[in-house]
Amino acid sequence: MKSVVTGGAGFIGSHVVDRLIELGHKVEVIDDLSATCHEQFYYNNKANYSILSINDSRTRDVYRDADYVFHLAAEARIQPSFKNPDLTLETNINGTTRVLKYASQAGVKRVIFSSTSSSYGLINDIPLKEDMPTDCNTPYSVTKVAAESFCKIYSRIYGLDTVSLRYFNVYGERQPTKGQYAPIIGLFQRQANEGNPLTIVGDGEQTRDFTHVSDVVEANILAMQSDQKLSGQIFNIGTGKNYTINELARIIGGKFAFCKQLPERKGEARNTQADNSKAKDVLGWSPKVKLEDWIGGYK
Repeated sequence: MKSVVTGGAGFIGSHVVDRLIELGHKVEVIDDLSATCHEQFYYNNKANYSILSINDSRTRDVYRDADYVFHLAAEARIQPSFKNPDLTLETNINGTTRVLKYASQAGVKRVIFSSTSSSYGLINDIPLKEDMPTDCNTPYSVTKVAAESFCKIYSRIYGLDTVSLRYFNVYGERQPTKGQYAPIIGLFQRQANEGNPLTIVGDGEQTRDFTHVSDVVEANILAMQSDQKLSGQIFNIGTGKNYTINELARIIGGKFAFCKQLPERKGEARNTQADNSKAKDVLGWSPKVKLEDWIGGYK
């Protein structure tokens, strides 16, 4: 088998690459190494790397003879997308259509697209289900929902099988910790390790569904291996359990978690929690890693 992984030198993508190598795949990675939230990028010496943008026409040849494409490359942060919506659009919409085009031309069996739970926005009550209306409040979520739609179009019109996985707050080994917009678990761990107060946005009672990267990788693999025609379907990839940010701070910092308050961020949901029953029923996926166990073993 040959698989292409876009964004394969980053946090989630590098884990997908490692798992595919374990499964015996030949792996081609496309990554332009532009993500500023990473302290470093991650490489597997058994994979081949093309240091190019997904919009670069030279990537066309990378898809030749590929069986599967895992599309993770993106401008992947909510708050920075307000500052640079043009780049977010160029990467997340135009880049995705370029990936789909080249995958279709190469006769790829399936494209597995990494999407986001931020597509549910502010209007939907938890637990969040795939048939709820989208409610995009950020340039980032707009582009991801548009990319999901292009995946559906390529399945319906061009016959390319696609599937979109909506991730809920992914954490784990290799997670970004740099900058004020780093994912919250990585940010808190960095602050705690440096002896600094944990920076809590708002009152800290907002909730998030935290999903370990190994469970996200397993969802990608099961989506690849499914013998069903997935035809642009969308699946929530979350644990179905949520925590307040204050609870998370206590788990990470214990009695040393002296927190300072920050103003709430525009466009971010108050509460998230996945209904993951569709992923369980169709893909046979279920989360394995518990947040408290991982943090306890990581300290």
